[in-house]
Amino acid sequence: MTEELWSRVDEYIEGVVGTNDEALNAALVASHAAGLPNISVSPSQGKLLHLLAAIQGARRILELGTLGGYSAIWLARALLAGGKLVTLELSPRHAEVARANLEHAGLGGSVEIVVGPALESLAKLARDAVEPFDFVFIDADKPNIPEYFERSLELTRAGSVIVVDNVVRKGAVIDATSEDANVQGVRRFNERLRRATGVSATTIQTVGTKGHDGFTLIRVGG
Repeated sequence: MTEELWSRVDEYIEGVVGTNDEALNAALVASHAAGLPNISVSPSQGKLLHLLAAIQGARRILELGTLGGYSAIWLARALLAGGKLVTLELSPRHAEVARANLEHAGLGGSVEIVVGPALESLAKLARDAVEPFDFVFIDADKPNIPEYFERSLELTRAGSVIVVDNVVRKGAVIDATSEDANVQGVRRFNERLRRATGVSATTIQTVGTKGHDGFTLIRVGG
């Protein structure tokens, strides 16, 4: 009953703040039809990402984990005029679906999808000395989160914001003996975050249609 209640509250919230629209719903439908896993952020979580990026005044956004482009639509809509979203995706099939969804949303011109292992793509961005990103959303495979975080610090500036998703794992994050690689990836990330200098962060637990999880919010530069 608890998870059912969480979902009902999420539905109520979405009705109040008007989260999804035609393009966002179409992205979810197209992703489901293409057989992509149902692991996109929820509508209210997508709206939170949008608001955080908009409050940040983001002109350059980096996303790790494109999937079907649902969260990318939310983020790209927050960009300042002339801004750019770079989103990294391992699967060529997922990238193909996301590209079509972004085009349908009228955002193809402001989004670049980079296909390949994220650590390799991040290393190339660093080698190319790209302009720092104002906002980073990490929502890719969890065992590599510590390395994604370190690379993100290299690609941002003082004042940039980093959001890391799925860091509570239904509470399993507190289990140091867990044999789940996802849990251990989050725990290693937390240890690196604990030791990191020049950042300020907090982690918030969440409940809703996605179950019990949470996200970490980081400001680079303290």
